[in-house]
Amino acid sequence: MLTIHADSRGHALVVKGEWIADAGPLAELVAAHPRARVRQWPGILTPGFVNLYGTELLEETYHPDPREADELGTEPLTGDALAALSMDDARWGASARRGVQRMLAHGTVAAACESMHNRAVRDAVHRSGLGVVGRLGRPGGAASLDPYACGMPAEFAPPREQGSAARFAVFDVPDETELAERGAATCVATVVAGRLVYRRR
Repeated sequence: MLTIHADSRGHALVVKGEWIADAGPLAELVAAHPRARVRQWPGILTPGFVNLYGTELLEETYHPDPREADELGTEPLTGDALAALSMDDARWGASARRGVQRMLAHGTVAAACESMHNRAVRDAVHRSGLGVVGRLGRPGGAASLDPYACGMPAEFAPPREQGSAARFAVFDVPDETELAERGAATCVATVVAGRLVYRRR
């Protein structure tokens, strides 16, 4: 089944399976694909972010289970707080799954990582469908789920067009300038491999 994802500016993408089948103004795509289901989103369609801190956020951070909130809080744990935890493969895998979900909720469609040494983390990321791109060395700034909060320029994935992988994110802002001002927490939807993997309720 074809699905048309459209934003408030009239920009739209036609998704077929894991790929972008067409791209352009909403009215033209509806006319060209009259049987397609239409999802109308508030805000703007973007290619989604590449988070530069995949290694730090997934292999060097523990994302607490909500059931651990009374003991550990809800914010990601690093450094001494992480070192104080008893970590095994099961706990690392579960943390990575939660970390990926938090990244998707910020419109991230890919993470830049050095070689992943933790198999549990690597497997969790692979199963999630989150894209992984290589990197050499560590970026400056501070690791953050919000690419605008890290002190480095936010990096978007390549533009989506016909034949591209169906990876993109929608933010409830009128334009890219306000997105930079308000940050990635304005994400309302993220699509990876053609699947709606995050939707703000």
